[in-house]
Amino acid sequence: MHVLILGGTTEARRLAELLVGTGPRVTSSLAGRVAAPRMPPGEVRVGGFGGAEGLAAWLAAHHVDALIDATHPFAGTISFNAARAAATAHVPLLALRRPGWVAGDGDDWHPVGSLEEAARVLPALGERVFLTTGRMGLAAFAGPGPDALWFLVRSVDAPEPPFPARMEVLLDRGPFTLDGERELLRTHRIDVLVTKDSGGAATAPKLVAAREAGTPVVVVRRPALPEAVPEVATPGEAVAWVRLLSGQVRARRG
Repeated sequence: MHVLILGGTTEARRLAELLVGTGPRVTSSLAGRVAAPRMPPGEVRVGGFGGAEGLAAWLAAHHVDALIDATHPFAGTISFNAARAAATAHVPLLALRRPGWVAGDGDDWHPVGSLEEAARVLPALGERVFLTTGRMGLAAFAGPGPDALWFLVRSVDAPEPPFPARMEVLLDRGPFTLDGERELLRTHRIDVLVTKDSGGAATAPKLVAAREAGTPVVVVRRPALPEAVPEVATPGEAVAWVRLLSGQVRARRG
């Protein structure tokens, strides 16, 4: 049985770790947007497929029996391509999606629908912005509206223009500690935080630090995802799905 994992996330790496050596052939696909990604075990391919048609052709050519979309919650394009490709190639598809964050007592969250909307609400919330949305999409904060703002941009790789005129870049990779996030907010005198609703524990401490400091948080909501795709929240649940499917594949092949 051949399993293709569309990955790049902590959950995708964990899923590969759980599956490799247990029977299925496991291939992880990485988009290639990070210069030095953490490589999962098993076979790895890097780069795009050429849209839904290219992915469908790859599934057929490599005799893939199961496709798991374990990409980032904001990687909406690949999720829709995966759904179309799986339907075309008649390959079972599962989405492994970490749960989103939920506001708690004391949180001052401002949900928005896009990075552009986040940029528009910032001037009313603060002047020193901790921007944790990654290096992609910084153009949304480079327009005339946020010119008076100062940004601390944290990302794994250095961003490329266009980006905010007044900006300091912090190259770092999670997981992050609560003490570290507290110190970062204090040292840089941050008065507003911007984040995507990525979910997971690796970057959640910044939300706790913001709550403690009374710092408002602009939260970009997740994009819409394909309907009718079965979804699980943990790598363990995805493993159970693969095992069930593996039994069906063996029975079908006699």
